[in-house]
Amino acid sequence: MKQLKDLLFGVSISAVSGSTAIAVGDLCFDSRKVGEGDVFIAIKGVEADGHRFVDGATRKGAKAVVCETMPETLNDGVTYVQVSDSQQALAIMASNFYGNPSKNLRLVGVTGTNGKTTVSTLLYHLFKTAGYKVGLISTIRIMVDDTEYETNLTTPDALTINRHLSLMNQDGVEFCFMEVSSHGIAQRRAEGLRFEGAVFTNLTHDHLDYHKTFAAYRDTKKKLFDGLPKTAFALTNSDDKNGLVMIQNTQARKYTYALKTYGDFRAQILEQQLDGQLLKIEEHEVWTKLIGAFNAYNVLAIYATASLLGLESMEILQGISQLRNVDGRFQHFVSKKRITAIVDYAHTPDALKNVLTTINALRTGNENVITVVGCGGDRDKSKRPVMGHIASQMSNTALFTSDNPRSENPGVIIREMEAGVEAQNLRKIVSIEDRRQAIRTACKLANPGDIILIAGKGHETYQEVNGVRKAFDDYKIVREELEKQEANA
Repeated sequence: MKQLKDLLFGVSISAVSGSTAIAVGDLCFDSRKVGEGDVFIAIKGVEADGHRFVDGATRKGAKAVVCETMPETLNDGVTYVQVSDSQQALAIMASNFYGNPSKNLRLVGVTGTNGKTTVSTLLYHLFKTAGYKVGLISTIRIMVDDTEYETNLTTPDALTINRHLSLMNQDGVEFCFMEVSSHGIAQRRAEGLRFEGAVFTNLTHDHLDYHKTFAAYRDTKKKLFDGLPKTAFALTNSDDKNGLVMIQNTQARKYTYALKTYGDFRAQILEQQLDGQLLKIEEHEVWTKLIGAFNAYNVLAIYATASLLGLESMEILQGISQLRNVDGRFQHFVSKKRITAIVDYAHTPDALKNVLTTINALRTGNENVITVVGCGGDRDKSKRPVMGHIASQMSNTALFTSDNPRSENPGVIIREMEAGVEAQNLRKIVSIEDRRQAIRTACKLANPGDIILIAGKGHETYQEVNGVRKAFDDYKIVREELEKQEANA
């Protein structure tokens, strides 16, 4: 049992009813999980307001309540703590609850629209290869050295983060690499964490359904750097027009990386093939299995971060040469009939353009590019016509289909994508709501040498329709369809 007053250390408190010198159990922000003696933190969420469940939490045995608005009726024997921001309070209390585990790690946060998963995951693998105990908190998984934990949020809630950081402390983990999303920053999930460094990859059109404006989206990302201590480093992509904005107010040591402009760390693409590319980083050449200019930036960010954390250049380059693509990030195979299938998480206009630019740069001229793409439901609608335009403009054939339609009508989403297609490209598009049927059609259209891109879902192994998730793996399905068709040919 822990003292409530100790858990509240560092929290901005407006008012208190009752004593904070009491022993309490767990922290909960879901009233359904409250147990006897726990602390319930009432969060005002996007879909529900936790303040509505305060009475229910106290009936279930909550000994303390942290809230932004005091209830009209205060129960005897319950301590009520009013704060200005419950999400911030939860994060600070979670850190205190687990003994501030980030202070015992060399924690690096990675943020940006694209590249977060690749950079953080491959840094994890690089440092593992170098012989260190390493942690990872990413979209795909949480790793406590060799132990894997599943996750479905880019930046998990503050309790989940600190619980796993605590497990890393127990396991002797030295380094941890963590994706930090704009949602996670806006919802204060990373408050109370001590970062040794932060990395900015890029900023493009995304999440405007949540942030409303691009400026708000940008400024949310920037908060990660604004909060860094003087002892930390801030590494930014200076080729991105928002790169220097990210670090303009940080107290941390500032570093830049670039392919096109000046940077403290620089790289050049010397050669590209479908199985990798040759890069020149500083004065050294290195072959990497990661393909495309966007991955050249990712590799350079990895190199720079590892350098700033103290690894030697040759050790880093040797590790980079062994890195492989992250699941669902330009993950590809070549069928028996020489049809190349690529699965990529590209779900933003910029990511889709980057992948198709890479594919087109690798073509010898005779191959057709067949793109299967959709847009997620209940998300930023303004990017749908842009995605439709890019896919139809940069592919020989574009099949518009469902992504995760969630509560939206998939046909409506597809029509919004079609609205971005220019007249001369209308003949190149085919709209098929059923995603498996769209992938099957792409396989039927492909001839030897052609390239099929399945974009949007990447590593996801499900499709969400009307609140129900069903098993769906793009990579597995395109492989099955090509093998089936080639066996019957």
